[in-house]
Amino acid sequence: MPRVRSRAPISPWTAAGPRNDGRGAARAVRRSGIRGPGAEKTVSLALQGGGAHGAFTWGVLDALLEDGRLAFEAFTGASAGAMNAIVLIEGWHEGGVDGARAQLEQFWRRVSYTGRLSGLQQDLFGRLFAAWSPHNWGHFVAPSLSPYEFNPLDINPLRDAIAELIDFDRVRDCREVSVFVSATNVWTGKIKVFSREELTADHLMASACLPTVFRAVEIDGVPYWDGGYMGNPALFPLFYDTWSDDVLLVQINPVERRETPRTASEIQNRLNEITFNGNLLRELRAIEFVTRLIDDGKLSRKDYKRVLMHRIDGSGVLDDHEASSRMNADWSFFLELKEAGRAVAQRWLAKNYDAIGRRGTLDLKEVVS
Repeated sequence: MPRVRSRAPISPWTAAGPRNDGRGAARAVRRSGIRGPGAEKTVSLALQGGGAHGAFTWGVLDALLEDGRLAFEAFTGASAGAMNAIVLIEGWHEGGVDGARAQLEQFWRRVSYTGRLSGLQQDLFGRLFAAWSPHNWGHFVAPSLSPYEFNPLDINPLRDAIAELIDFDRVRDCREVSVFVSATNVWTGKIKVFSREELTADHLMASACLPTVFRAVEIDGVPYWDGGYMGNPALFPLFYDTWSDDVLLVQINPVERRETPRTASEIQNRLNEITFNGNLLRELRAIEFVTRLIDDGKLSRKDYKRVLMHRIDGSGVLDDHEASSRMNADWSFFLELKEAGRAVAQRWLAKNYDAIGRRGTLDLKEVVS
């Protein structure tokens, strides 16, 4: 089936690929994607950022790769989510599924305290790693100080780890998969999405740049901050040029907390959770609205993509950890979250695999209402 575009003004939900008819997933597997040995269905992955809690996403990805029944056509992510995606792709390009799993483990081991860091580097890395999460700067940085003052040399061990571990030539050459890394344009306040063909270490650092801790990352003379401000992750890139209608969101930042924050740190943490989930909720609300219009016959299914949303999230796992745990760079903590992510992903596959390509498994009305 040829690709279809609406002749009406383009919207983020205008179709670019074939409509889901129960057969689209199988066709997409043959066309592109990172494929497991038994891949029969295709999804695009949307990966949230969230500091050390990104190790939960590592576990999810490890379980999906091990299962082998899915192909990944595209990735979109911010901060830790983008890093997980790029590390997976670089490893897969060199060594297939086993290479992707091994490279993810090597990355998380490298950024842990048990990696090759001196005592001074460990202390600094622990502080900077906390800033990799958009929830924790208030715990250790006085609001009156800017990163241009307390970190004048712009030291960032995470940047060194990325530059050392990731061969961006391999990532750019991996044409089987699309990648979208989001950052926030400091001048305009708008989201900027970088694609696989242009990615470098600077793009990843821009996507993870908390302005209270890091200097803005300049790319082609334009300063950027953390992509989570405008999309954590950005979903709309998956609506234009992907064949699969299925989007699997890996969410590690809680939407709801049934308790009232009372301390200064609890209030700051909850404010940041709300801020960094805001754009995601708006996009999910838009998907629900357009899906309803398609189902009511008010929009053409031929011209508009009916997105099938799925979600694997850390509710009941990550909620048990205090906000400060997002700065915990201990290897044992990473392994704990990895195993939790694997278990949740395996349960999700057992329950929802048959629905992929046929219907969404995330109740959008419940999420956005």
